[in-house]
Amino acid sequence: MKRLALAAALAAGGLTGIALPATGAAEVRVLACEPEWAALAEEIGAGNVTVHSATHGRQDPHHIRARPSLIAQVRRADLLFCSGADLEVGWLPVLMQRGARMEVQPGQAGNLMAADHVELLGRPEVVDRSLGDIHPSGNPHVHLDPENVALLASELARRLERIDSANAVAYRERLASFLDRWNDAMARWRERASRLRGMQVVVHHKAWAYLIRWAGLERVAALERISGIPPTVADLKNVLERASGAHVKAIIRAPHEPTDASSWLAERTGIPVVELPYTVGGQREAHDLFALFEVTFALLEEANDRP
Repeated sequence: MKRLALAAALAAGGLTGIALPATGAAEVRVLACEPEWAALAEEIGAGNVTVHSATHGRQDPHHIRARPSLIAQVRRADLLFCSGADLEVGWLPVLMQRGARMEVQPGQAGNLMAADHVELLGRPEVVDRSLGDIHPSGNPHVHLDPENVALLASELARRLERIDSANAVAYRERLASFLDRWNDAMARWRERASRLRGMQVVVHHKAWAYLIRWAGLERVAALERISGIPPTVADLKNVLERASGAHVKAIIRAPHEPTDASSWLAERTGIPVVELPYTVGGQREAHDLFALFEVTFALLEEANDRP
């Protein structure tokens, strides 16, 4: 874990819109559905925004309750920043129906869905709820590709400029600073990913598709045969057979995912379970977007280096 601690330390470092008056106080109220987008809003908005995240880093963003506190937050929000692609379909519509302002409704500058601005993976050929947690538009976990984060940073800055034109120069300057630092970090991560290329993994849920593609990993199997539905004994035996015939280095799970299936497989194969942070705050060391990827690569490298 010394290596992990070091990595985390290194990491610390046309639409409509309504212009808000320029004041010294934070004016733009951002409600982010997930911690990664809250962190990005803080990077680009800094002193001109107040940010609230509807979920925390160890919470499953598919399943949360539309609490009164969240209803109050959405009523006050000037910008709603979510993953989209039906990730929040179980709770966001309820929030929107309970008094969301026109400025954050779909089609407005204050409604930013990340999935609308990047290439989506895993678009299903057949949409059938009997197949489990299906996202008809594609896999919504887009933040695990660093290139997507850069694209969303630029789009976010454009939205903030439209909503708060008085501080447009500040948003552009913060975007430029963020992208300079992010591109430098991506260059380091690409080099590290090159040494992980071909690393075989088993995942719990298909949330890791973007990271797997970007880092060049090989997914041997998923514990959930049907996304969002706990694996059966038959499912687990099938994964066991596939994992036993490969050279799997890690069983990857997120902090919010159940531990029983991955522990079952680890006990029978000796393959270590690696809990990656998944999002900002998923582990204590993953305190911002930079640390999220630093910690993730450190944990993957640790697993890959095992004999």
